[in-house]
Amino acid sequence: MRRGLYAAVPAGAAASSFQVDPFLVASKLAPDAAVAYHAALQFRGRTYSIWHRFTVLTRAHPRPLLFQGNEFVGVQPPRALEGLPDQGGGVVEGAHAGGSVRVTTFERTLVDVLDVPDLGGGWEEIWRSLEMVEYFDLAAVIEHALKLESALTIARVGFFLEQHREPLFVEERHLLALAEHAPRQPRYLDRSREPGRLVKPWNLVIPERVLNRSWQEVP
Repeated sequence: MRRGLYAAVPAGAAASSFQVDPFLVASKLAPDAAVAYHAALQFRGRTYSIWHRFTVLTRAHPRPLLFQGNEFVGVQPPRALEGLPDQGGGVVEGAHAGGSVRVTTFERTLVDVLDVPDLGGGWEEIWRSLEMVEYFDLAAVIEHALKLESALTIARVGFFLEQHREPLFVEERHLLALAEHAPRQPRYLDRSREPGRLVKPWNLVIPERVLNRSWQEVP
């Protein structure tokens, strides 16, 4: 696939047509690689759209790889997680397709895609994908959100959980643990500064399409 990275072709298969599992490729992009962001949700079958771009967390700086129509890109962990073991935690390893894959947990992935929405596919893709997940360990979500030390990210997580209180069994104590770290001044939901409505206690200006989840409306 590239210098130092090889795929074994099973007996009886043709090297010219054998398709290598992309999650195995992603997990071998670097020694510490972990499938993350949208790719982590896709690994578990919880994405609204299927992508051919696979993002991995790694402290290394691997060159992007194009292989069999898929793109593999390495992303550095957030600066607040520097020095923490296993890139900040929330990474598990399991058997897959005859090999093993390291991948971020649902809890870390929720926080990560809200922290870097471009790597989650934008708000509609993020909302629709996360809404496919039946259960989150909310204590783990809150723990990882606070680790990032970003008031904006914490507020995004808090708003998402508040909007999904009933299906995710979110209690007031969960929201209070995040609300006390929300921005003190109003902030836009993202750098596009799309107009919207100010939502307390998160101090976020939320676009109406996100606030009302208008993409769910049938014309």
